[in-house]
Amino acid sequence: IICNKIPGLAPRQRAICQSRPDAIIVVGEGAQMGINECQYQFRYGRWNCSALGERTVFGQELRVGSREAAFTYAITAAGVAHAITAACSQGKLRQCGCDREKQGYYNQEGWKWGFSRRFVDAREIKKTPRRLMNLHNNEAGRKVLEERMKLECKCHGVSGSCTTKTCWTTLPKFREIGYLLKEKYNHAVHVEVVRASRLRQPTHLKVKQTQGYQKPMETDLVYIERSPNYCEADTATGSVGTQGRLCNRTSQHTDGCDLMCCGRGYNTHQYTKVWQCNCKFQWCCFVKCNTCSERTEVFTCK
Repeated sequence: IICNKIPGLAPRQRAICQSRPDAIIVVGEGAQMGINECQYQFRYGRWNCSALGERTVFGQELRVGSREAAFTYAITAAGVAHAITAACSQGKLRQCGCDREKQGYYNQEGWKWGFSRRFVDAREIKKTPRRLMNLHNNEAGRKVLEERMKLECKCHGVSGSCTTKTCWTTLPKFREIGYLLKEKYNHAVHVEVVRASRLRQPTHLKVKQTQGYQKPMETDLVYIERSPNYCEADTATGSVGTQGRLCNRTSQHTDGCDLMCCGRGYNTHQYTKVWQCNCKFQWCCFVKCNTCSERTEVFTCK
């Protein structure tokens, strides 16, 4: 029932959902975690991730294949993988045990990674350049997460000896993944597609404007179209514009009024901030405070 109520699912995603409805709730939490992290990382930029609205795994993609779209797919895929791995490790999902590869059996991927990959990538159906871009960025997000997982061990034995040892892998804080992917965004790679000679279908990505054939690195974020300026609202590009956005009058960075407001200028607003201060405990038994106030200015884009 829950699977039929989720808008925007591709047919294969809906089938996966129906087979594992317990896991789909965790997928949604992971996707939302990715969007929240996206909004945090870009909170001071013209594009601040706020137009994504619904979870990207379930909803519509950003139509422009820009570096912002690349970050969105990578951070969301990483969020889903992080949430599934955490839920699996905590025993919150049925039929989710230890990775058999760690027990000495060959297994191409642990269940948690395989499920995350199958579900997130399942919406990429059409054989287009954008599909190759999205799949690459999905995998880059998961790869960055995987590379930051650490092995921790605890010794067991008499008087501190290490007769036996128990080891487990630990997930990094998701904020750490957000910072790493933001750095990848800053150095995102412009790519173009390589088409099969007979069918003319896009088959691979290669770095644009390079001699010969050079593939992007596994953890590179890649884009196929240049970013718009995000000054005006445009649903196609995922831009809400910058009118009314808070800006910093003295900053020379992306949060500064000059850059944030796209040259349109800014409005100044004054208000009085009031709070309790200099609180002291009085015997017996209450707290006595003074009232402090401060005149504050804020600036918003015209």
